[in-house]
Formats: sequence, C-alpha cells, structure tokens
Amino acid sequence: MTWQTFAFLIVAGTAFTLSGRRFATLYRLMKAQTGKAPEVKDIGKRVQTAIVNVLGQKAVLKDTWIGVAHTAIFWGFLVISLGTVEQFLMTLHSGASFEFIGAGPYSLFIMSQDFFTGLVLLGVLFAAYRRLVLRPKHLGQSSDANNVLLFTGGLMVSIFLMNAFHVLGSHPDYESSFFISKNLAAAMTGLNLDDTTYHGLYTAFKWIHMLLVLGFAVYIPGSKHLHIVAAGPNTFLRKLEREKGMSTINFEDENLTQYGVANINQMSWKDALDLYSCTECGRCQSLCPAWNTEKPLSPKNLIVDLKKNLHTNKPAILEGKTDQVTHVIDEKVTEDVIWACTSCRACEIACPVFIEHTDKIYDIRRNLVMMESRFPAEVQAVFKNMETNGTPWAFSPSERANWAEGLEVKTLAEAGSAADIDVLLWVGCAGAYDDRNKKVLQSFVSLLKKAQVKFAILGTEETCTGDAARRIGNEYLFQTLAKTNVDTLNRYEVKKIVTACPHCFNTLKNEYKDLGGNYDVVHHSQFIAQMISSGKLKPQKALDETVTFHDSCYLGRWNNVYEQPRAVLGSIPKVNLVEMRQHHDQGLCCGAGGGRMWMEEHHGTRINVARSEQAIETGAKTVATSCPFCITMISDGMKTKDMADKIQVKDIAELIDSSTN
Repeated sequence: MTWQTFAFLIVAGTAFTLSGRRFATLYRLMKAQTGKAPEVKDIGKRVQTAIVNVLGQKAVLKDTWIGVAHTAIFWGFLVISLGTVEQFLMTLHSGASFEFIGAGPYSLFIMSQDFFTGLVLLGVLFAAYRRLVLRPKHLGQSSDANNVLLFTGGLMVSIFLMNAFHVLGSHPDYESSFFISKNLAAAMTGLNLDDTTYHGLYTAFKWIHMLLVLGFAVYIPGSKHLHIVAAGPNTFLRKLEREKGMSTINFEDENLTQYGVANINQMSWKDALDLYSCTECGRCQSLCPAWNTEKPLSPKNLIVDLKKNLHTNKPAILEGKTDQVTHVIDEKVTEDVIWACTSCRACEIACPVFIEHTDKIYDIRRNLVMMESRFPAEVQAVFKNMETNGTPWAFSPSERANWAEGLEVKTLAEAGSAADIDVLLWVGCAGAYDDRNKKVLQSFVSLLKKAQVKFAILGTEETCTGDAARRIGNEYLFQTLAKTNVDTLNRYEVKKIVTACPHCFNTLKNEYKDLGGNYDVVHHSQFIAQMISSGKLKPQKALDETVTFHDSCYLGRWNNVYEQPRAVLGSIPKVNLVEMRQHHDQGLCCGAGGGRMWMEEHHGTRINVARSEQAIETGAKTVATSCPFCITMISDGMKTKDMADKIQVKDIAELIDSSTN
C-alpha cells in the first residue's frame, strides 16, 4: 500500500463518516416532524417533473442569465464528478483508470472534463460578479454563498493546474485531449522544471482537489448548499397541479389536540425538506408584495429563519423532549411577519425548488388564532360578523338578495331544482353587499340574459364561503360556513357553479372537495369567454381607449387563469390592451388576499397604491379586473393618487355588457 493510498483512506474515511453522520442527523430530524405530510401519488408525473426541472433546470432558467450559469455549474459538476471518481479510484489503485472504455471514448471523456471544468469556472465567475458587484437586492449578502463559490472556483482551478502539470511531467498518451489544460501547460513551460518536479506539482494539486471535494462533502449538510441534495427530492414531491387548496383539519379526531403549528417540530417532514431545499436565491422575495412595500415579511428570510429554528431545537427534537422546543414565533419570525402575507403565492410560483411558503404561514396562523387567540384586533369583528351574519360585513343575511331587486332573477328554490337551470350563479358577499360590486353582478346577470343562459341564485340560502376565515387561521369557522353551503348545494344537487369572485371560485373549486362538495366551478371570466366564442355574446360597441388588465392572484397564480379575461377584453372592438410592468405570474397583488382585505397596513407603503402606480404608468384610461377585492383596492389606490376622476376601474363584465346589445 502506497503512502497516498493509506493517506486517502484515512482522510476520505474521516470525511465521509462526518458527512454521513451529518446527513443522518438531518434525516432523523426530518422524520421526527409530527405534522401530516401530503400523500405521494402520480409517480410517473413526478418522475417527469423531476427530469424536466432537475436535469433540464426548467424552473431555474426562468431567470435567464443566472439560470444559464447555474445550469452550467450543475451539469459541469455531474460530468466532473465522474473524473473525481476516477481520481479517487486511481489513488486507491493506480490501475483503476476508465481507459477500459476504449481509446476513442476515453479521449472524449478527458475532453469533457476539460470543457466542463472551464464551463463551471465561467459560471462561478459570473455568479461571483453578480453577488459581489451587481448585488441585486433580493439576493442579499451571504458568507456561506461566498464560501461555496470559493470552494467551487478552487476546485476548478485545482483541476486545471493538476492537468497542466500532468501534461508537463508525464506527457500522457491523451495529451491532445486536454485541449484547455495543454494550453495552460504551454504557458508554464517557461518555468523550466524537470519532469519529477512537474509530477510533484501534479500530485500536490491532485491532493488539493481531493481535499476540497472531501471538505465540501462535510460542509454541505450545514450550509445553504444542502439544496444540492434536497432540491431533487423536493422537486419530485412538489405539488403537481397549479390549483391547490389548504389542508383540512379533522376536528372529529379526538386524538388531535393541536391545531396548526406552535413549535417547529409540529410541521411535517415535507416542510422540513422544504427548509433544507432553500437556495436563498431570493426570487421569492423579489416578487413578494409585502417585501416590496417595506413590510417585515421576506419569504426567503421566513424559510431561512424557520430552518434556523429547526436546528436550534435539534437536540430537544431528537431526544424527544418536545416540551422544550421553543415557539415558532421568535425574534425573527414575528407575528408581524406572519400577518403581512397576502397569500398571493408569488413566492411559490417564483421558487425554483418548489418550496410551499404559504402552507407554513397558514399553519402558524391557525395556531395563533385557534390555540392562542392572537390575531390583529380588527379581525375580531370579521369573525363575529361571519358567525352571526354569514358575511364579513355587518349586514343581515335577509339582505343578501337585495342586489337583484327588479332584475327578475330566480332563486334556486323558485327555479325548482338544479336540473332546471344551466348554472348556479354564486353571488358572494361582495356582490351581495358592496355597492360597487353589486353593479358587477348586475352587469353579469345582464350578460347571462343576453346569452339566454338559464341560471338561478341561492339568495338568502347562500352564506360566505369562509375563504377569509380560513386564510386568517380560523379553520373551525371556515368549516362551519363551508358545511352549511355544501349541505345546501348538495340538497339541490348542484353540478355547475359560476362566480365573479376568484376567492369564492378557488374555495368552491379546490377546497370544498374535502368536505363533500364536488362541483364544476368556473369563473365568470371563463364563462364570458365561452359565451363569446360560442357566439352567444357579440361585442359590437367600440371602446376606443387604452385598457390595462390587473390579474387577480386567486384567479392567476392559484388557478392559472390568465388568458380568458384578456380574450374577453380583446373581443371588444378598438380596445388597446396594454400590460403593466408586472403581469401574469409576475403580477403585483392588490393587497387584499389572505384576509388582508380586513386588516390595516401598519408597515411601509400600501400595496394597492403600489399596484395603482403601475397601472397609471401604462397611460391606460381604464383598469380592468375580474375580482371584487381588486376593484375595491385599486379604486382606493386611484383615490390616494388623485386619479379617480381620470382612470376608471371596471370589471370585465361591465365592459362587455356595455359593448353588447
């Protein structure tokens, strides 16, 4: 046994033992989480999404330049790792070369090592330039990231120097295949050293390279670059569909004594994997409406701080001393952080490793509300109104159908049964009680009649879907309201529902399923688009002006409905549709989601004002939207900017109604 073999066995054995123990601890910590994780289904689709997003780097490449650099580094490491394996094997046994694959293939193998080493080095240099010189705000500064760049750059330089001195000292048969290293070697011929010295330098840089690799293996489990290991499995386990509802608590489970998350160990193992997977790239933060209006919430920092909380409580969790685990609300993850979220889901759409931020916020809110009664004071009146009136507003349930007076709209009870109509119109609380949004429902009813659609409403039998209660954290109140609605809908055997409220749309479509409510739910933008495409509605009156469209988060990012509202607007003659600076998946929230409609903004600037400013920038005379909350928020924003008399805020139903006979 040579000294190199002996030394390598000692060093590599120590490194892999330390690394293995650290990874084993992380696995034990993840498995010790007590929360319920989602079921893993559709393995075929999961394999496909893993191939596309891990090997293909699809999600990473959404941010083009750094995405290209990351892809170069990722693929470079995959290829270079083969060379590292060969190097390890040849250190153990000098004859363990990959030359057995044949001269031609081995020559290509060596060329690939040189090529990808250069590619990775270029990627590292660009990443370093971006991090140290360009310094995008959402990226932040991280000594951990700098260490990894130094590690990676050092690895590539050591490979080039190792190969260059190998060429100079050994004159290998495959010298021409080192097409980059041989040029470096040529540049160093002026050193005029003998072959023995060159070989010694080759050995030195070989060991530098191997020690860096082994050191990296030990370093990774405790750094943000744990995502190298965790991101692949997290991508495989991602939520496959865009549409997603909140998890449902089984209040009939007598063994369930904790609602929501009070301590970090009460999250699920999938939540822990999310925390391990975070790359701290800041893409989530760059799109977050709360962060961009100086609120205390940064989705990136939330995940990082939860991960720190998990590691801080690691001894207590692994020893089973759960009573010693500290509260998830601490000096970093404050209540202000948790209540700042508008649940717009921009963070999740932006995340290249598919972390689900909103689920963690929802679970923490559930504990604060249902277990500790800690929530913004203004929310108390909202809960009380929902409990007593079936609406967040202080209106009587008997007034719910007053908006339709004189419109000859039948209730489902009057129509007879769901079999006698084409669709049930779900009015929602805003359509029923808010004066501005009553006009939207009246326009939509006008369109339904023009298209000769048979429809009915529930009238006073309808109650709030409970969306705001659920997202604020009052799951029990949500289920009380939801079960009442499900019982009513099922009694009438309702099959198809249309609504002008994206929040009602999302709740009825994606969340009532767990409570026995399975319906074909469409948003009014989709329904109007269908009526136009089928010829039942024919927009004829021109609207000769510039219009910009604001995407509702619960329509777009939660349900991937983007094109139908735009198709509706595009059907109006002479409309000039322009996009705001942020639109579609990148759109800025109006600030009302996640129950924020009912809360005050105590930090930074108002989100609705920021969005209104973007609308003003377009020069449009009309802001079109398809959500009652968005109408309210953007209208208020225009008032704040003294633009209410110059720019009108309209629902697409109102614009189409005015364009059709």
